[in-house]
Amino acid sequence: MTTTPTLISDYAPDAPATVPSRPGLRLGPLSFVWRPRMTAITVALAVLVFLLMCVNIGRGDYPIALGQVVEVLGGGGTSAERFIIVDLRLPRSLVGILVGIALGVAGAITQSLTRNPLASPDILGISTGASVFAVALIVLTGGSIAAFLGMFGLSAAALMGALITAVLLFLLSWKGGVDGFRLILIGIAVTAVGQALIYWMLIISDIHDVARAQAWLVGSLNGRDWRNVYPMLTVVLIVGTIAVVAAFYLAVLRLGEDSAQALGVRLQTSQAVLLLCAVGLTAASVAAAGPIGFVGLMAPQIALRLVRSAGPPIIASGLTGAALVLLADIVARTVLPVELPAGIVTAALGGPFLLYLLVRTNRKVSA
Repeated sequence: MTTTPTLISDYAPDAPATVPSRPGLRLGPLSFVWRPRMTAITVALAVLVFLLMCVNIGRGDYPIALGQVVEVLGGGGTSAERFIIVDLRLPRSLVGILVGIALGVAGAITQSLTRNPLASPDILGISTGASVFAVALIVLTGGSIAAFLGMFGLSAAALMGALITAVLLFLLSWKGGVDGFRLILIGIAVTAVGQALIYWMLIISDIHDVARAQAWLVGSLNGRDWRNVYPMLTVVLIVGTIAVVAAFYLAVLRLGEDSAQALGVRLQTSQAVLLLCAVGLTAASVAAAGPIGFVGLMAPQIALRLVRSAGPPIIASGLTGAALVLLADIVARTVLPVELPAGIVTAALGGPFLLYLLVRTNRKVSA
């Protein structure tokens, strides 16, 4: 049985066969295609993320009105309000935004590289690989070393795990090139092995370290402060900028490896740079908030349907991911009778969404 690779038309089945000419923008030697809908949707998503952040900041034991939150963020308000908002609540929302952006961009990259809407960092096993090394640092060192190293040590462990997993995926799926369908199957197997390793470490470890690891594994923004914001912000700014610049090659890579090489794209170099960007962003998000599942799967597909582009848009996917994480945190804290981690809400939303994508992909293959 042979499988047909997913083409650009698979991402946008309702798009016309002929692409109309679009007005361009020229800034010196650079020129850009002007896409009014993409620009409008991106701006709207940015505004939505800001509003969700303000709502999330205003919720708590001491409720603060939306207008007061905006006033304090603008530099006003009383000293008590500034302490509650800026020192206590703002870092939690900023970590949620940065984690959502990282997962959304990473998901857009992996789905574009594999030309498959089911590919995401958590399904491919990258998030699980990062979690394995982070949990090992927490439970196998007695927790003391992890506490001493702090955020830097956890980030380094998560990055090492994500890199090793990505290399393993690349080597196992390589057969004259990286096939998206084979990569997903191997990713599912790697995820299962990684989860088994995590369960084994939790069984043999001290109960206090296990409780700490379990609380981290569900994916939560609880207790995040400015020490979590700065490392995550650095990674998103540096790696995210590289991903946005390198994303210009994604449109060509979606045409297939042969077409990309014929158009002069350095295939292996472009794939390696983009994959490293996805790995780095995923590892940073896992280190900052634990493995918040399905955001990397949902965000690119939602952004794709909003923008109606040929493939998952990088910036819109990141903003959609930020909105999803903030919305999950708001629901987990205020809507439900008991406060839950944000990762549980995203998992509850992501499960049905994954089933929808599976049914939709199956219909395309059988059509």
